Amino acid sequence: MRLATITNWAYGATVVLTLISGGTMLLASGVQERERAAVAQRYRLDHATSAIGAEMYVLTGQARQYVITGDPTHLIVYDREEKALQSLENRTRRISEAGASPEELDLLKQALRWADTLRDEQRAAIEAYGQGQQDRARSIMFGAEYERELDRAERLIERFQYQLDQRTAAAVDAATNVSRVWRLASEVTLGTTALLFLFVLYFLFKRRVLHPVVKLSDVVARLAAQDYDVEPPAYDKIDEIGDMAQAIRVFRENGLERQRLERERSADLAMRDLLARMTQRMQACDTQQGLEEVVQRFMPEIAPALAGRLYLLDHARNMMIAGCSWLSPVHSRIEFAPIGCWALRRGVPHRHAGIEIDVPCEHLDFADGAPADSICLPLTSQRQTLGLLYLEPRDGEDYDPNQTLEIYLKMLAENIGLALANLRLRETLREMAMADPLTGLANRRALDSRFAFEVAETERLGRSFSCVMLDIDHFKRFNDDHGHDAGDAVLRAVGETLTGVTREAGMVFRYGGEEFVLLMPGLDCEQARERGEVVRQAINALTINHEGEVLGPITVSLGLASAPEHCARSRLVQVADAALLEAKAAGRNRIHISVEQDRRLPNR
Repeated sequence: MRLATITNWAYGATVVLTLISGGTMLLASGVQERERAAVAQRYRLDHATSAIGAEMYVLTGQARQYVITGDPTHLIVYDREEKALQSLENRTRRISEAGASPEELDLLKQALRWADTLRDEQRAAIEAYGQGQQDRARSIMFGAEYERELDRAERLIERFQYQLDQRTAAAVDAATNVSRVWRLASEVTLGTTALLFLFVLYFLFKRRVLHPVVKLSDVVARLAAQDYDVEPPAYDKIDEIGDMAQAIRVFRENGLERQRLERERSADLAMRDLLARMTQRMQACDTQQGLEEVVQRFMPEIAPALAGRLYLLDHARNMMIAGCSWLSPVHSRIEFAPIGCWALRRGVPHRHAGIEIDVPCEHLDFADGAPADSICLPLTSQRQTLGLLYLEPRDGEDYDPNQTLEIYLKMLAENIGLALANLRLRETLREMAMADPLTGLANRRALDSRFAFEVAETERLGRSFSCVMLDIDHFKRFNDDHGHDAGDAVLRAVGETLTGVTREAGMVFRYGGEEFVLLMPGLDCEQARERGEVVRQAINALTINHEGEVLGPITVSLGLASAPEHCARSRLVQVADAALLEAKAAGRNRIHISVEQDRRLPNR
């Protein structure tokens, strides 16, 4: 027989006995409620009658104190208490509402009438005292007649309270007896229910339920704590316990699967977060070196079992050059031709070992002749090859190639390629924005940026800072006599000469028209003058052939200013420009040094 059938029979009997027990308990409770109501009624009546007696004695005491002492305070208190008294009908109505019987009310009314008689005598004594008849007032309040009436009112109130006590005690005793009978019936029914429950516990639960449930409960507790290593006990009987054991086994299997999926999901979220942070850092890089540092920092976290290198394409040499590496790769050369990598040839990721055997790349070098399971990921953008991401298993590390990791690596290669493309695009745009297209020199915008940097740097180091402003003498003559192409040729030749003569890269700028600027951080006035003289002589020695005609001679005027000798560092260009005007005014083809710190700049 299934446990449900046995339990249903026991449940039915228990329900019947419980209903009977509940009914008897409700009846007993109802009787007890009547008992409590009787006690509460008695309390209310006692409180009401005690208030009547207290009022009577308060008025008597205040009146007697007044006729003895004559203190008006007692009269004031007497008047206030008398006004607070209600009429006979109101006071008896309140007692009637509290539950007093008609006989008890008649007795109470007699007591109240005697109390009102006492009030009349009290008022007569007070009036006599007010008229100066103190002896008469005291004889009224302390006379034998007043005492008899006071005793009579007190006895009537006591008789009223005695009748209340008798009636309430009888009601309480009757309710107690009935309640005891129903309580006994309820206890008998509960005892029978308990015996039935113990019978079911012994013959059903102990033999059929308790033992397997104890084992299953331990399993459930460990499963609730997510300990899915526990094995559920085998239970072959076809009943509810067997169904429960089967459900627990299914729950354990689902928990194991859920744990596996949660681990995969957590790992996937962590990896995506890592890739997102790496991508954000790469997109924020302004230089190729910064990008290489980001890749070198994040790659060991993304693929800790794989060492690798980041190769970048050197367009000038047409070679793949290793920009950075991590975890010490050993099987790929530092540089190689792009044709030596199958991934770069085909434009898709390439693996020469693993599940599918393929051709190894030429840039791999295996001393023992056994190629490792390396991965080559091309870095491309807009169908242009930018570099290569190379990965190989680390020595002594267990590398388990899986499809998920390969997907992450492909996403990473795409992000690195995009970051490289953006970096090179920004570099190209920066060069276009900062370069003069005619001479190839940096333009005035680049001068402003570099000048601000050098001013701050020389101030920080306390170094001298010199500036030379250069202008081609009679440049308009070349344009007028030979055409603008000839003028452009002269500008290009001067720019090339300046680039060749100066030692520091990026310190020559085309200021505008035929004017050029040379920044000389770290040089004082004398050193800058010597450098300027070298520049002037080199340009004087130029010979330019333009369409079969020699252009020349070419001379330049130079203005020199040094900080802090002549001016503040921030005003170097302005002061050098003023010195240039002085050189041109003095006859051109010479270098003029600024000698006054705060001179006004002349107009051109």
